[in-house]
Parts: sequence; structure tokens; C-alpha cells
Amino acid sequence: MGQGQLRVGLVGAGPWAKTVHAPGLADHPGMTLRAVWARRPEAAKELAETHGAQAVDSFDELLDQVDAVAFAVPPAVQAELAVKAAEAGKHLILEKPIAADLDGARRLADAVEAAGVAALVVLILRFSPMTREWLDGIKEAGGWRGGGARWLSGALLGGQYRSSAWRHDSGALADIGPHALDLLDAALGEITGVLAANRTDDDLWQLLLAHEGGATSTATLSLRLPIQPTVVEVAVYGEHGYRTLGRKPGSAGESYTALLDDFAAMAASGTTSHPCDVRRGLHLQKLLEHARELAGHGK
Repeated sequence: MGQGQLRVGLVGAGPWAKTVHAPGLADHPGMTLRAVWARRPEAAKELAETHGAQAVDSFDELLDQVDAVAFAVPPAVQAELAVKAAEAGKHLILEKPIAADLDGARRLADAVEAAGVAALVVLILRFSPMTREWLDGIKEAGGWRGGGARWLSGALLGGQYRSSAWRHDSGALADIGPHALDLLDAALGEITGVLAANRTDDDLWQLLLAHEGGATSTATLSLRLPIQPTVVEVAVYGEHGYRTLGRKPGSAGESYTALLDDFAAMAASGTTSHPCDVRRGLHLQKLLEHARELAGHGK
């Protein structure tokens, strides 16, 4: 381990942990991947060995060896374990949504605040250089009246996430909703409420959102449409025309490295505030809850 490196433990050994978290943590100059723990010991062992880390037998054992914990597990599991990690003084890298429900998100945010630790949410698109440049241009221009986001995917019909139980149970709103809401919020001003929400039987979501300052936007979300490749589009319109943002395929690794740059700097400086910190996660969780209520309690 290099001097001053942050020792990080990874919780989870599924597809996202394998393709993004583990390689990103292992390769980052500011940190070292020290330990991996997952509910499937053989998966944890394989992932740890691939990246020069140690597979541990319990979450407590992982906490004993690290300064920070990265989570790649379902929201309900994350919310419970991350509170424990924060109370142990560990910095946190959290997946979205940060919890399975609003109460869990509040408990986690309160624990992070009480502990004074850094906590970043993996809103991966926000850390892309392309997104940052687009948002800077949007803010500089101003005068935007509205916008929309479309995320249309067949991720639950096939591919590496087809057997993800929590994604099947919670659907598109929980999985990709945080990304869409976060980008619209960042582009058009804070989302102050969900004006309308509709969910079809096959989990196609349509949202109408109100923003501080008077703008409105829409979001259309699905993980069950046979569309290849996935459509990810965000747009704003107003006094300066119409501006769109897409998603660059294969950019998750680069964006995660940018997140880790910010995370390492926060941990080193004692900073806890960031545009994608745990309070952002709580804000998005409130919007998800509101949308579910309007759509009939998520039925």
C-alpha cells in the first residue's frame, strides 16, 4: 500500500462490483482494495484474488481492516450495513437508491452526518466529463423552461442483470430513476415535487416534475423494452434553444475513477459536502417515494 492510500473494503461481488467497483478501486492511485465480503464466499474469494485483495468471512472483519467501504448490494442491504459502517467511522461509497425506502434513507443520512464521514453516491453519469461539460454550459446559458429524460432499456429481459432480484422487485423507478431525476434536477434546478406519476403493468414509468424557478420536466423509464442499444437521453429547452445529453457507451470505468478522485480528496481533507453526497441520495429517495405514492403506492 502506498503512503496515504485509503484502505477500502468492497461489499458485494455481483456484475457491477466485478466490472466497475473492484477494478476501479484496485487501480486508483489514492486507494487500495483491501478486503471483499459478499453473501457468496466463493464469489468474494474469486473477485478478491483477481485484484490482490483478501476475501473476509464477515462484515465486521471487513470493517476492522479498512478506512472506507464501497457497496455493490441491494438497497435494503446497503442501508442496514452502511449505517453500521458510518457508526464505525468509515467513509462510504453508496449505490443508488441509497435505501429501499425513505425511512432507511433518513437513518443512513443521519448516521453519516453524526459520524462526520464522507459519503458519495454512485450517480455514475454525473461524474462523466461529457456530463460535467454539458451541465456547465446549461448553467452558464440559463433561461431554461423545461426538459425531459428518457431511459429505455431491456436490461431485465436479458444480459447480466436479468436475474437481479431487487431490480425485478423494485423496477425501473428505483434502478434508473435516480439517474434521470438527478440529471434533470442538476440541469433545471431542484425538483420540488412530482406533479404526476403513472406506472403501467409492465413497469413503464411516466413522471411529470416541478422545479424550483418554475421549469417543468418529464421522465420516461423502462427496463423491460426490447430496445438495443439502451436509449439514454436528457434534454432541456428554453431561451437558448434545445440541448441534449446522451450516454457514452463504456464510460462507466472512467466516470467511476473521477468519483474516486473526489472521494479520496474528501477523505483526505475532512470534507463531507459534495453535489452527490448522501444528502443528494436522500433528496432523490423522497422523490422516488412521492412518485410511488402518486402511482398507487408502487403497485
